[in-house]
Amino acid sequence: VQLQASGGGLVQAGGSLRLSCAASGRTSDSFRMAWFRRAPGKEREFVASITWGGGLTYYADSVKGRFTISRDSAKNTVYLQMNSLNPEDTAVYYCASQRPGRTNYGAWGQGTQVTVSS
Repeated sequence: VQLQASGGGLVQAGGSLRLSCAASGRTSDSFRMAWFRRAPGKEREFVASITWGGGLTYYADSVKGRFTISRDSAKNTVYLQMNSLNPEDTAVYYCASQRPGRTNYGAWGQGTQVTVSS
């Protein structure tokens, strides 16, 4: 499966952005989609995930109540709605796909930059 992330940009603190991740190719190989982020000088961290089938979601504590992950199966697209952004959310955001029965995410998008100014 190939992933194409988009929607990043520059936003002021308190603002919102919506990221999109379009999947193509062998999308039937994808069981779960996730967003990760890497801030400057920090390790990559998990943000949120969703299963294609049941729409089961998980969130990092740092984004609960502010970010919402969703999917449009007809469009093979996953979204990350980010509200109440703060400068600590500044990072490159990556979408990733997990195959059934696997614990790792084997396919990754190219990343989209999100910058939150104070």
